[in-house]
Amino acid sequence: MPKAVVVRATGGPEALEFGDVEPKSPGPGELLVDVAAAGVNYIDTYHREGRYPLPLPFGIGLEGAGRVAALGADVSGFAVGDRVAWAAAPGSYAEQALVRASDAVPVPDGVADDTAGALLLQGLTAHYLVASTYPVREGDRVLVHAAAGGVGLLLVQLAKARGARVVGTVSTQAKEALAREAGADEVIRYDQADFAPEVREWTGGEGVAVVYDGVGAATFDGSLAALRPRGHLVLFGAASGPVPPVDPQRLNQAGSVYLTRPSLGAYTATREELEWRAGELFGAVADGSLDVRIGGRYPLADARRAHEDLEGRRTTGKLLLIP
Repeated sequence: MPKAVVVRATGGPEALEFGDVEPKSPGPGELLVDVAAAGVNYIDTYHREGRYPLPLPFGIGLEGAGRVAALGADVSGFAVGDRVAWAAAPGSYAEQALVRASDAVPVPDGVADDTAGALLLQGLTAHYLVASTYPVREGDRVLVHAAAGGVGLLLVQLAKARGARVVGTVSTQAKEALAREAGADEVIRYDQADFAPEVREWTGGEGVAVVYDGVGAATFDGSLAALRPRGHLVLFGAASGPVPPVDPQRLNQAGSVYLTRPSLGAYTATREELEWRAGELFGAVADGSLDVRIGGRYPLADARRAHEDLEGRRTTGKLLLIP
């Protein structure tokens, strides 16, 4: 019997149950994939705790990479044995996963399975943030929160590649070193200083063009205060908890700024867009211009510990589960 991680009742990391599941068969338009590596993401914790409700019981995890084991009807463009990666296949914490062919992308030679499994969800997120939500331009000054996290490290690199000057926030000396290694021009330890005044000083009082904020409640007010007039606050996550309702008048008072809450699905709505973003990411990995930091590899049976480490902010880069 294949094994997987299942949630039968929402809650803390203890809600993750590892065990046998019924074998899967691909339906029309689906691939059955032998999972080589499954990515651990904050959205998985939201599903686990019920913040983003799913019908119970459910297989957890969205992202991974592996080899195609079987094809469903009406699938074209893939063959058994192909290496593929995905960012939107529920139940990916498993030895085998069902992936819609429309959501799978080929993994090119030169990109290892674990790198592919670590890249796609966070990489696609970082790509749409800097290329589309607020298209970073040469000379822009950019603030990246949690700059040593999985998305943060990719955001720093991609923003720098587009010519930005980047300031990142982190919580420890080790994380500061990682953010600087990724290319951050300045790093603020928010355990030691209030970041908004520090950002203002770094920008000569003007503020930054854009804040990429995946932290949420704990950073929202400071993020608003760090923006230049007509700047963009891009709230793409809530690692510290959801932001309370916002009076739109606050955006006026902050300098006619913009607030957006984007999602990956809206920025990979077509096959062409998915392939464009994934192709640029894989290409950058293959040519060495984008580094994907894997912060931890856990056996599939240790999914609970991976969630505990992620939520306890004991990690940097990306966490993987290895079946």
